[in-house]
Parts: sequence; C-alpha cells; structure tokens
Amino acid sequence: MKRGGSRAEEQQLMSVLPEDSERTRRYRSKRDAILAAATDLVNVNGVRGFTLADVAQRVGLNTPSVAYYFRKKEDLAAACLIASMERLNTLVTLAAKGRDPRERVSLLIETYFDMRRRIRLGEEPALTSFNEVRAFNEKHGETVSNAYVEMFRGVRGLLEPATADAAQRRLRNARTRLVMETMFSAAVILMNYEPDEFGRARRRMTDILLDGLAAPGQAWKPRVIEGVIPTPKDHAEAARESFLIAATQLINEQGYRGASVEKISAKLNVTKGSFYHYNEAKDDVVVACFERSLKIIRTIERAAAAEENGWARLCAASAALLKVQVSDQGPILRLSAIGGLPARTELVSQFDRISDRFAAVISEGIADGSVRPVDPIIAAHMFTSMINSAAGLPAWLPGITPAEAPAIYAKPLLMGLFPAQ
Repeated sequence: MKRGGSRAEEQQLMSVLPEDSERTRRYRSKRDAILAAATDLVNVNGVRGFTLADVAQRVGLNTPSVAYYFRKKEDLAAACLIASMERLNTLVTLAAKGRDPRERVSLLIETYFDMRRRIRLGEEPALTSFNEVRAFNEKHGETVSNAYVEMFRGVRGLLEPATADAAQRRLRNARTRLVMETMFSAAVILMNYEPDEFGRARRRMTDILLDGLAAPGQAWKPRVIEGVIPTPKDHAEAARESFLIAATQLINEQGYRGASVEKISAKLNVTKGSFYHYNEAKDDVVVACFERSLKIIRTIERAAAAEENGWARLCAASAALLKVQVSDQGPILRLSAIGGLPARTELVSQFDRISDRFAAVISEGIADGSVRPVDPIIAAHMFTSMINSAAGLPAWLPGITPAEAPAIYAKPLLMGLFPAQ
C-alpha cells in the first residue's frame, strides 16, 4: 500500500496480514499505547475532558498521527470503553465455570481483583471508568450502551437462573447492578492497599457482598424518615431547586463537562436567559448541587442516629437515601461527577467524611452486636457506593418507586446476596 492510502484501507490491510507481521505488530502496539494514554485521561477528566492533542503528547506523537487511528476524540473514548468491557467479559466467562451463583460471584470478584493487581504492577493497562457510559452522542451512544448491556447480561447470567416472574426479574437486575457497581468501586478502596494485600481486601469485600452486614437474628425493618427535603418557600426557591435537580441528573449521567448550561436549560424546557436569571454561572450551580446533596445526606444521618443500634441506623439511613435517589427530588450527586470541577478538593474531602461516618456507624453496630464482624472501612465504602449507584436505578429498572427501591437495592447489600445464615 502506498503511504497515501486511507486509514480505512490501512486498517483493512491489518485485518488480513499475518498476526506476526511486523507492520501488524507496529500498528497494534501504537494503537494500544494510544488507548492506554486515552484511558488515563478519561479516568481523570471524563469523556469530554481530553483532546487528541493531550493523547498525542503522552505517547510522543503529533495529533495527526493519533487521528490516523482515531479520527475524533469521541471515537477514541468509545474505543477505550469497549476495550475495557471486552476485558471484563473474559472474567465473566471464567466466573461462569462456578458451580452455583455464590461461587460464580466469588470467582468474578477474585479475577477482577487479580486484574487490578496486575494493573497496579504495570503488567497490563488500566481499565476505563464506566461512570460516563451515557455521555456519548447518538452516533457512539448506541454502540457503547449496547456493549455495556451485553456485559450486564453476562454478569446477570452468573446470578440466579432467568425467571418469568416480573418481580424476580427486577430483583435479579438490581442485584446484578449491585455486583457490578461494588466491583467497579473497588478501584477506589484498593488505593489504600499494596498489591500483595489485594487478596485480603478481596476476601473482606466478597464476604460482605455475599453475606451482608446483619448479625444473626437481625431483620430488614427500616424506620421511615420523613421531611428530608423541605418544601420551597416561594417561586424563586422552587425554580432554583428545579435547576439543581436537573443539573444533578445531567452531571451524574454525563459528568461535569457534559452538563452544559444549554442541556440543563433544555431539560427544564427553559431558555439560557432563565438559567442565568436564577444562577450566576454553571460552576456555582455544580457547587450548589454538591452542597444540596451533602445537606440531604447529613439530614438523614442525623435522623438515623436516633435508632437503637448500628444495624437499625444503617437500615434507616439506606432506606431514606434510596427513596431520595429515585424520587422527583433526587438524585444525589455522585462523587465521580467531581472529575473536572475546579477547586474540588474540599468537596472530595466532605464526601470522604461521609464514608468515614458510616464506618463509625458500622463499628458501633459491631460493638453492640447488631452488625457482623466485618472490615468497617471496606463495608462503609461498599455502602456509600451502593447509595451513589442507586442514582442510576430508574434507567435500569424503569418505573421503580421510592417505596420499593430500598428493599430491591439496599437490602441485598445489608442482608447479603446469598447469606449463609
């Protein structure tokens, strides 16, 4: 092929050349390097927060050279996500060899932690975060979403057999999401461990996921917490609240950069002028979203603190938080949405303290005998991850109501997916 051949022609040639062809090896090596660099950038700045020039600089190429492999950054971001899904699908295939759901889920977590260990040691490239699967335009959105759904179905197949019962199907879908979100969130908790300690962290996380937090004899009977979000006092306050809710929904779905003023306004069917009538700037709205979410969480924490023991406090808090997540007043902003937000250090610290406070509640439950002896730090991380990921439940379980959300999503974590007791 002449040097002036098209990229499509070159890629077609790569597909027919022998695997050990020098040209094939060079092509794939450079493509893999580009994907690895882009993955690192996407994980830090989000799908919209990097450029082909950023990637080119990381791999020592010029921008046209990167564009030779991926014409647009959306092409590259989508390729990163799909490549990571393909790697995870191999783990699902291995886990499917387990004898029963409990063993299959254990195998999935085990192989995933081993992959994370190899990534930490530099033996294989990083995985792309799936926080912004819904952040793509129509062209790539369908491809990425379909690939994610296929991965979801693979994990779902590791759980209970398919059923015709609608209620059981919903519960199975919810448990599948819980397994996936717990697994993906492990990357954060593993930052506090050395590679040779990953096995210990994995055993502790698997123990909680399978057997829950409840001590023998404890039941799922969460007290209802009322008045979490006060009614707006006037029209201006109600309008401001509407903007915050719309902005939170968009930021959770598309990240900080994806939630533009235009999209927030369009979601409410108002003009940009209306947006700026009630808000100074987008960053002010984003910060206000975090402050609103933190206030909701703290209100629920204080109300749950009146419960008789640690277990009852966990049940009451999780039920109240899940209800907000799927209500018209929700969702709560996800910590992952902070990526790209200027001056975000203090916000991260405040969200980190939420996990610390739940770790204290779990420790109190262990001390009073209402919670099983578990690692409170890992348990609190899993608890807050479950709360965060519940923001996406309406997309996975259409029609889910605030009344049913706690039992269908929080209860499986607190009581365990397959409790031995």
